[in-house]
Amino acid sequence: MTSINPTLNPAGGASAPPAGDRPTRRRPSSRGADNRRKWYEIIGLTTPAVIVYVMFVLVPMGFAVYYSLFRWRGVGPPTDFVGLDNYVLAFEDPIFLDALRNNAIVVVGSLLIQGPIALAVALLLNRRFRGRTVFRLLVFVPYVLAEVTVGIMWKLILTDGGTVDALLRSVGLGSLVQAWLADLDIVIWTLLFVLTWKYVGFAIILLLAGLSNVPHELTEAAAIDGASWWQVQRHITLPLLGPTIRIWMFLSIIGSLQVFDVIWVTSVPAVRSLGASATMATYMVDSGFFARLWGYGNAVAVILFVISFVAALLFQRFLLRRDIQGAITRRVN
Repeated sequence: MTSINPTLNPAGGASAPPAGDRPTRRRPSSRGADNRRKWYEIIGLTTPAVIVYVMFVLVPMGFAVYYSLFRWRGVGPPTDFVGLDNYVLAFEDPIFLDALRNNAIVVVGSLLIQGPIALAVALLLNRRFRGRTVFRLLVFVPYVLAEVTVGIMWKLILTDGGTVDALLRSVGLGSLVQAWLADLDIVIWTLLFVLTWKYVGFAIILLLAGLSNVPHELTEAAAIDGASWWQVQRHITLPLLGPTIRIWMFLSIIGSLQVFDVIWVTSVPAVRSLGASATMATYMVDSGFFARLWGYGNAVAVILFVISFVAALLFQRFLLRRDIQGAITRRVN
C-alpha cells in the first residue's frame, strides 16, 4: 500500500504550495476604501433627489398639516388655532361626503370598466393583422391629449343640444337625450365615461408592454398540445401578465383618488357645488382657494393625502408584495 508524501524541502519541511495556487485575499484597508467609495457615490447621486423631495414634497406637506390646524383666510400669520375642528367639519359636510362617494365610484368604475376593455383590446392588438400600428396609435391618442383639451371637447359634445343630442335625435333615439352634465343623478356616470375614454389608452399600452414579455415558446407549446386560444390566455398569458395588471391597478387607484383636471373642466360649477360631480380634489380647490378658507382647504388636502397613502400601503402590502419580493435580490458572500 503506497502513500503520497508531501514534497520536502532541503530543510526537511513541507514545501509551500505554488504561488499560483495561493488564495488571494484583499487587504481590509482596500475593502474599506471600496465601501467608502460606494457610499460617497450613493450620497453624491441621491443628495440632489433628496433635496428636491424634501423641498417640494415633505416641506409643503408639513406646512399643509400646520395650516390645517388654524382657521386662516390667507391674510397675515395664522393665529386662530382650532386644532382638529377643520377635519371634523370636513366629515360633517355632506358635499365632502358626496365627493368621497364620487371618488369611490371613479376608483371602482376605473377598475371594473377600464380593466376588461384594456385587456380585451390589448389581446387583440397583440395579434398580427393589417393596420395594427394605426389602430394602436388611435387607441393611444386620447391619453396624450391634455386634460384641459379633453374637458373642453367633451363639455361641448355633451352640452344641451350638442353633438351627442344631435346624433341621438338623428337616429330616432331622441327619447334618450339627457342633461348629461346637469342631471344630478347621471353626471358622475357621464364623467366616468369621459375618464374611461381618456385613460383606457394608457392601460392598453401598459398591457401591450407586458404581453411583449410573455414567451412565445410557452404559448406555442400549449397550442401544439391542443390548448384552445382561451385556455392559453387563461392559464399562461394572464398569470404572466399579473404583475403588469397589478401595477396598472395601483396607478389607476391613486390617479382616481386624485383626479382633478378632467372633472374640473368638464363639470358644471353649479352642479359641482352641490356635490353631484365633486371629487376630493375639486372640493379642496372650491373650499380652500375660491372660498378663501385656507386652513380648511389644507385640512381637506391632508385628508386626501392620508387616504391615498393608506390605499397605496394596503395595495402594496396585499397585492404588490409578491412582485416586490420577487424583484429583491440578496448579496451572496
